[in-house]
Amino acid sequence: MTTPKNDGEPAELAQAGFWEHVDALRGVLIKGAATVMALMAVFFYVMPQLFDTVILAPCRPDFWLYKLLGIDDFRVNLVNIRLASQFFIHVSTSFWLGLVFSCPALFYLAWTFVKPALYPGEKRSVRWVFVFGNIMFFLGIALGYAVIFPIMLHFLADYHISADIPNDISLDSYMDNFIMMIFVMGVVFEMPLLAWMLGKLGLITRDIFSAYRRQAIVALLIIAAFITPTSDPFTLMVVFIPLYMLWEFGALLVPKRRETDSDYSL
Repeated sequence: MTTPKNDGEPAELAQAGFWEHVDALRGVLIKGAATVMALMAVFFYVMPQLFDTVILAPCRPDFWLYKLLGIDDFRVNLVNIRLASQFFIHVSTSFWLGLVFSCPALFYLAWTFVKPALYPGEKRSVRWVFVFGNIMFFLGIALGYAVIFPIMLHFLADYHISADIPNDISLDSYMDNFIMMIFVMGVVFEMPLLAWMLGKLGLITRDIFSAYRRQAIVALLIIAAFITPTSDPFTLMVVFIPLYMLWEFGALLVPKRRETDSDYSL
């Protein structure tokens, strides 16, 4: 039986065998790795300037959020306690930044690989997922860098279980928390997209969001308290409000009823 074409795709592509798919996947992986490595090399070259002006900016009292909150006496002086830490952090940070900023290209390469196997309605949905997912991911990273991480840094750097124990924060500890918090917020901002996908699969409906709204508020408060371990209600709300808005936004993207295959397209 001849495999039909998919929305104008060449017949030989629609009928490609196993090894043809393997070759196509290998090409996608090679291009993706080359993209990440190229961006990694760029970030490695500019890392000294980027480190001083961007990554270490939350350590200084002139950071925009501290000015907004009236905090003018906060400064973190990092120390390096391992011989090779600065070199390995230079390399690892360049890699992670290269990976993050190559995500749009990686998603596009993945799209080119799966596109021939999709129906027209599925292609429209995947295009929407590609654009929306990238926007939300980078919005989460921006919020994590500009708001969440500086608040966490200010609280933890000034927290003392005893006045006799000073906080000498190592470069490794700072970078571990910096990268983790920013990536966590990027992933958290994909929550509406996850809700939409589960709705498309018929696993959840908007009624579930309405029925469990109170439980969700409690859970989001716990998550916000975990992200920013502080007793200050303001900092707790700074994290909770975006999370709750993501919850409500996700509810709007979920259909009111279970969808069938004919409802797949947006």
